[in-house]
Amino acid sequence: MKKISLMVAVLTLVSFVAVATAQQAAPAPAKPAATPAPPKPAAAPAPAKAEAFSGDIAKVDAMAKAVVVKGKKGEMTFVMDDKTKITMGGKDMPLGDLKEGMAANVSYKKEGDKNLASSIKVAAPKAAPAAKAKPAATKK
Repeated sequence: MKKISLMVAVLTLVSFVAVATAQQAAPAPAKPAATPAPPKPAAAPAPAKAEAFSGDIAKVDAMAKAVVVKGKKGEMTFVMDDKTKITMGGKDMPLGDLKEGMAANVSYKKEGDKNLASSIKVAAPKAAPAAKAKPAATKK
């Protein structure tokens, strides 16, 4: 009986030592994994910057709602939508009244491969320079 009691005491002591050692060696509880920050949404494209072009109207296509303006920097085609404002002398005018030769100042934005006119200010066509009258030949 003494042997059994001694054996129980030794086993109890060994189990206490094993548990104490295991607690010291146990790693600290892991912190919950931080949730990754949600990806930032892609930046919205900056609104198109308004640009200007001046020249004379070379062609008007009312069916396609387009106008070609020839300026010092070349020729550009502008498309129009319902928001495009066409004015002459501060008064609104319809697309159908645009004529070749009218001086035009176009405010537009690039949309893809198209130039979308936001406003077109026009002036009457330039008058052809009057032919100078030749002085009457004097008779000698």
